[in-house]
Amino acid sequence: MYSEKVMDHFQNPRNAGELENANGVGTVGNAKCGDIMRIYFDIDDDQIIKDVRFKTFGCGAAVATSSMATELVKGKTIYEALEVTNKAVMEALDGLPPVKVHCSLLAEEAIHAALWDYAEKKGIVIEGLEKPKNDIHEEEEEEEY
Repeated sequence: MYSEKVMDHFQNPRNAGELENANGVGTVGNAKCGDIMRIYFDIDDDQIIKDVRFKTFGCGAAVATSSMATELVKGKTIYEALEVTNKAVMEALDGLPPVKVHCSLLAEEAIHAALWDYAEKKGIVIEGLEKPKNDIHEEEEEEEY
């Protein structure tokens, strides 16, 4: 059973769509369930995420966790965004069924992948950020989702 917040973020996703001038883009996927998340960041010179968007191909929980993740990082510094965990996403949604916890993990990984992309483009190191293991690069993708 999904919480009201999960249903609300699934039916009325926040920050959905692409961000054309993104300077950090993270794409992650889960081969078991087929979910794919892409998060776009527009990070300003003060390293604050001034805008964020997402595109997700997957179940309702994947859409809801993507939506909530964007809400949790918008207006935050890159270091505050780095602190957003899958648990924080789940708590903000009032929980997820155990079989859908992987969706919140994908949301956390997508945030980290977008931060990694930003750091690479800017030639900086974000302390505490590790290279994403689950990153899907655009040139490897064949289908738009």
